[in-house]
Amino acid sequence: MHIDAHLGFSVVPLETEDEIDVLVELTAPPPDDRGDRPPATLEVVLDRSGSMSGPPLAGAQRALLGLVDRLDPADNFGLVSFDDTARVEIPAGPLADKAAARRAIAALNPGGSTDLSSGLLRGVQEARRVVGESGATLLLISDGHANLGIVDDTALAGIASDALRHRVSTTALGYGLGYDERLMAAVADGGAGSALHAEDPDTAGRLIATEVEHLLAKVVQAASLTIVPRPPVTSVSLYGGLPASALPDGSVLVELGDFYGGECRKLLLSLAVPGIATLGLATIADIRLTCFATQTLTTYTADVPVTVNVVPGDEAAGRVPDPVVRAERLFQDVQDAKRRASDALIEGDVERAIELLDSTASTVKDALSWVPDPDELAQEAQELDIYKSRVRRDANRTSKTMRSSSHLRNRKRGRPGE
Repeated sequence: MHIDAHLGFSVVPLETEDEIDVLVELTAPPPDDRGDRPPATLEVVLDRSGSMSGPPLAGAQRALLGLVDRLDPADNFGLVSFDDTARVEIPAGPLADKAAARRAIAALNPGGSTDLSSGLLRGVQEARRVVGESGATLLLISDGHANLGIVDDTALAGIASDALRHRVSTTALGYGLGYDERLMAAVADGGAGSALHAEDPDTAGRLIATEVEHLLAKVVQAASLTIVPRPPVTSVSLYGGLPASALPDGSVLVELGDFYGGECRKLLLSLAVPGIATLGLATIADIRLTCFATQTLTTYTADVPVTVNVVPGDEAAGRVPDPVVRAERLFQDVQDAKRRASDALIEGDVERAIELLDSTASTVKDALSWVPDPDELAQEAQELDIYKSRVRRDANRTSKTMRSSSHLRNRKRGRPGE
C-alpha cells in the first residue's frame, strides 16, 4: 500500500488558533498476474420475506446462480436466507459441488416477515466459521424494513462492526424501493463495506456481479488508519461519515475495509490547532496505515508524519490554500449534502431537502473556475440538480439514490463504474 498526505496549508501563524485540512491518498498494489490468488470467502444473506415474492426473488436467484458460476471450487461460499427466521441454505465451505449449490438456490421460496437481524447474525456465524487469513465478505440483500428481532440501526451496525473485527466485512444491497436506506447504510458502515441500491432485478444482478469481481481482485484486507494528534492539537474531525472510533489516548481509528488491486481512495480530515508558540517545523499528528496483504499473507504498516511550518503572523497572512485539498473538501461537502437531504426526505421535509441541494449545487458551480480538475465536481453539480428536479414527484426513490451515491463516492470512489 502506498500512502500520501497533503495539507490544506503548509504554514500556520505563530500562537494563533488554526484549522488544518489533511488529504490522505491511499493506493493498493496492482493485482497479482500469476493467477494463483488465495481462495475467496463469500457469505450471502438473502431476504426471502413475503415482499420478495415474484421478480425480486427470481432476480436474486439468477444473480446468485451467476455468482456460483464465477467462483472457483476452492472458494468458500455460503448462503443464509431469512424471513421471520434464518435458515442455512448452503453451509459455508469450499464450492466443490456447484450443482448442489445451484439446486439450493433454485429451491428458495418466499416466506413471511423480515427478521433481518437473525439472518445477519447467522450469516456472520457461518462466515466466521470458515474465514481464512485473507478475510471474508458478507453480502446482505434485503428489500424491506427490519420488523422482527433487532430493528435498531445502531445495534445492527454493531453486529457488522463486531464481524469486521473478526475479518468479515459487510456490504448491504437495498433491493427495490421499500427498504430502510438508513438501516442498510448503517450496516455497511459498521462492516466497512458498500451500501448499494438496486431498484430492479437487472441492476441487482449487475451490482452483485461487480461485488464478486472486486472480491476476487482483493489484494488488501482489514485496512485501517490511526490518526494520532500531537500537542497542542486538540481534536481530529473526519469528513465523509466513515466508520471511526476514538481511542483512549485521543487517537482516532478509521476502518477502511478491503482494497482491490490498484484501487485508490481519498480520506479528508481536519486538525484543530489552538496555537503553536515556537517558530519552525512542528509535527502536529502522525498517521499510521495498517492492513493485511492477501498476496503475501503479511501485515503491513506505514507511518506518515503531518508537519507544518510555524511562521510569524504577517508571513502567514499571505498563504494560499492547496487547491487540491480545497476541492476535496468541497467534494465532501457535496456528499454530506446528499446524506442530509436524504434524511430530510425520510422525515418528510421536502423543502429542506431542496434547499440543501440547491445551495450546494450553486456553491459547486461557483468553484468550477478554480478547481484543478473541474470535471468531477461538474458531474456532482449536475447530479444535485437532477435530484432537486425529482424530489417533489418521487421523494422515496430520490432519497435512496442519494444515500447510495454519497456512500459509494466516499468509500469506493476509486472503483471502476462507481
